[in-house]
Amino acid sequence: MPRRYSGAMRDILDRQKLAQLNDGSPSAALRIDRLDRAIGLLVDHAADIADALREDFGHRPIVASMVTDVAASIEPLKHARRHVRQWMRREPRKVSPRALAWLGARAWIDYQPKGVVGLISPWNFPFNLTFAPLAGILAAGNRAMIKPSEFTPRSSALMQRLIAGAFDETEVAVFTGDADVGAAFAALPFDHLIFTGATSVARHILRAAAENLVPVTLELGGKSPAIVGRDADLDLAARRLMFGKALNAGQVCVAPDYVLVERSKVDALIGALKNATVAMFPTFDGNADYAAIVNARHFDRLCGYLDDAEAKGAVRHPLHVQNGRADERQLVPTVLTGVNDGMAVMQEEIFGPILPIVPYDAIDDAIAYVNAHPRPLSLYYFGDDRAESERVLSRVVAGGITLNDTIVHLTMDDLPFGGIGPSGMGAYHGVDGFRTFSHARAVYRQSRFDITALLRPPYGAAIKRLLALKIRR
Repeated sequence: MPRRYSGAMRDILDRQKLAQLNDGSPSAALRIDRLDRAIGLLVDHAADIADALREDFGHRPIVASMVTDVAASIEPLKHARRHVRQWMRREPRKVSPRALAWLGARAWIDYQPKGVVGLISPWNFPFNLTFAPLAGILAAGNRAMIKPSEFTPRSSALMQRLIAGAFDETEVAVFTGDADVGAAFAALPFDHLIFTGATSVARHILRAAAENLVPVTLELGGKSPAIVGRDADLDLAARRLMFGKALNAGQVCVAPDYVLVERSKVDALIGALKNATVAMFPTFDGNADYAAIVNARHFDRLCGYLDDAEAKGAVRHPLHVQNGRADERQLVPTVLTGVNDGMAVMQEEIFGPILPIVPYDAIDDAIAYVNAHPRPLSLYYFGDDRAESERVLSRVVAGGITLNDTIVHLTMDDLPFGGIGPSGMGAYHGVDGFRTFSHARAVYRQSRFDITALLRPPYGAAIKRLLALKIRR
C-alpha cells in the first residue's frame, strides 16, 4: 500500500482527534443533526444504493436491498435520534458507604464520547453494517473513520461520495481500498474500533489494535444453529428457516447454519423446506428475487463445500427442481443429510444457501451438540413447549436468540446485538451501542464535611471504631 495513503488516514485521524478535543463533547442538538444528515443521505440516495449493490453482486433484488440496506439502516438512526437526549442524561449513583451518605457527598456517571471510532464494515450488507453501528457512534458524540469492504467496490465508492457530501472529514470520513489499506486502518490508534467480518480476519484486527491498546468490538458470526423442537409446526418452521437461509442467498452472519431435528422428522422437514422454497421462488433460474453469490471466489467455496460433503458420504437434497445459473453465480438452496464434523461444511461458517441437517433423539442431545462447538452468534428454537424452550435458553450460551423465527432479534433496536467468544465480543444497537461507544466516567463530589480526615494519620479511636463496624460478617 502506498505510504501516502496510510499517511492520509493518520492525518485525518489526528485532525478528528484535535477537533474533538477543541470542540468538546457535542450537544444533543449537534448529535441529532449528524444523525439527521445520515438519515437524509440514505433517504435521498436509496435507489443509488440499491443499484450499486445490484452491480456489486451481479444480481441482488432491489426490494431486498431497500429492506436490508436502506430501511434497516434508517431505523437505528431514527431510534438514536428519538432517544439520544435521554441516553445522555447524567446517571446518579448511590454514595457508599451508606452510613456516610447523609454528609452530602454525591456520585454519578457521565457518558462521555470516546473520541474517534474506527469502523470496518463487511460486504454482505455494506450500508446496514456501516450505518447501524454509526447510529450509536454519532449518538455517543464521537467522530468516525470508516473502511468498507473491497469486495463491493461500487457500494464503497458510493458510500465515500455520499458521506463526503454530508459530513466534513473531521466528523466522518471513508477510506476505500484493498486488504493492505484495511490492515493499515486497523493499526491506527483509534479510541475504539468496531469490526464486522470473519473470525479469521478478527484475529489480525485484535493483534493490530493491541499495539495501541485500542478497545475493540467484534461482530463475527460463526455457525448459528436452529433447533426444531418436538412439537414444532414443521411447515411454519420451514418457511421461517428458509426466510433466514434465502435472504441474500444465505450471505448473512446470523443465517441459520445448520438445523437439528428429531430423527423421525428429517424427511418431513426436508419436504416442508422444499415447499417453502418453491412458494418463495416458483421459478428459480434467473429469479429476480434471489441474490447472486457475491463473487466467483465465494461461489467456488460453496460448491467446494457441497463436493467435499458428498465425497465424504453426505447426500444432497436440492430444494428446487431448477438448478440455478452457475454463470450468474446463482446457487440453489440445498439441504445436506448424513453430515459429520469431518466435513468442511460443518467446520466453517457456510455463508451461503446450504443447510445441513443434524438428527437428534432427545432435546438434550441437540443441546449437547451445540455446546460441543464454539459458541454461536445466534441460535433459533422452534416449538411451543415452554419447558423445552426454557431448557434450551438455560443450557445454551449464544450471542442472541430468536424463538420461532430466524434473524429478527437483530432488528430490535432495544436489544443488544453481539456475539460471545469466537462469535464476537461487545454489543451495539440502541442504548447498548450508545454505551459501547461512550466512556462511562465516574464522578464523585465530596461534601464540605471533611470525611476523609478519618482516613488520614495520625490514626485514632474514631477510625478503629469505624473499622470494627466494617470488618464483620
